[in-house]
Amino acid sequence: MQTADVVVVGGGIVGSSIAYHLTEQGCRNIIVIEREAHQGKGSTGKSMGGVRAQFSTPVNIQMSMYSIPFYATFEARTGHPADYRAQGYLFLATSEAHLRYLDTNRRKQEAAGLKVHKLSAEDIRKSYPLLKTDDVLGGNFCPTDGFVDPYSAMVGFMTRAAESGARLWRNAEVTAIHKDGRGVTGVETTRGPVATRTVVNAAGPWAAQIGKFAGVELLVEPLRRMLVPTEPFDEFPHTAPMIIDMSNGFHFRPESLGFLLAWNDPEETPGFKTDFEPAFIEKVLTRAAARVPCFENLAVNPKRAWAGLYEMTPDHHPILGPVAEVPGFFLANGFSGHGVMHAPATGKILADLILHQKCDLVDPNLLSLDRYREGRLIEETAVL
Repeated sequence: MQTADVVVVGGGIVGSSIAYHLTEQGCRNIIVIEREAHQGKGSTGKSMGGVRAQFSTPVNIQMSMYSIPFYATFEARTGHPADYRAQGYLFLATSEAHLRYLDTNRRKQEAAGLKVHKLSAEDIRKSYPLLKTDDVLGGNFCPTDGFVDPYSAMVGFMTRAAESGARLWRNAEVTAIHKDGRGVTGVETTRGPVATRTVVNAAGPWAAQIGKFAGVELLVEPLRRMLVPTEPFDEFPHTAPMIIDMSNGFHFRPESLGFLLAWNDPEETPGFKTDFEPAFIEKVLTRAAARVPCFENLAVNPKRAWAGLYEMTPDHHPILGPVAEVPGFFLANGFSGHGVMHAPATGKILADLILHQKCDLVDPNLLSLDRYREGRLIEETAVL
């Protein structure tokens, strides 16, 4: 039988970051179990790659303020690139309620040490004259927000962890988690059993299934998000930030020689739906052209569009840390679309809790599973 100090279930960017942060703290006997032949087949490889600190709750802001500087120095830390580009996020307010919301959030962000610029409608018109701004009242811009390459970051985390002793099992699926009176004793996998006293659930949208193996009910459910990359297009500047139209949630950013378009359809329902619906293209292009008139000329190849899965929780915050009822079982689940941007912070938090039973980055009690039964939900409203 194989043995490990820690078994991480899920080899996406979150599981890879946890493995990296554990090895950096000297815990090297780690097995990361990935059910696919290649990493990144789940949510990581389908992500839009945005990273931002413009959130509405202090704990999410704190996690971003660890993660974004980490991505900015990723290659120096790991020896591998993450392609961080600090082009910013620009939120466009089209109502007085939007302006009040952005002001409230900005005060929280600045209290945490983040630099966020309040822009007037005229500022936005001057900076981005190709935007339709007759209904725009103002906005917020953070220059250190931006984009990363999720796949490269995942590979960088895992490669560095492997160089330090961690093992990645591909084509292996967890089929059971074993326990005794003291807690976790091991996992059963399609590659054989592993004896361990510590298991981390980093299974993304499949987290609830892994939780059931340990007798733990997780309020995490998959929700489809679709993305549409355009063909090369040079009529809008590629130095642009991620731009979010608060009137309807449409957002876009430069990608390669074109742009990447996104919109969260309010009619989408939970489920393991990973097929891309061609009808979505017309929906997103209609909203794109309404905000950026020159986008009427965008060309799109439906075969290049894709769908991925968010792992949603009721309050749109992750569930992190140990499960009191099952000693040795740790959670890193439910990022609600923020797994890539918060992967560095999550790795740090989990490594600290596993190895030292404490964490200085955030108050771990805020994000514990117990918050649901204790009625301590912390609603994140800035979800894209």
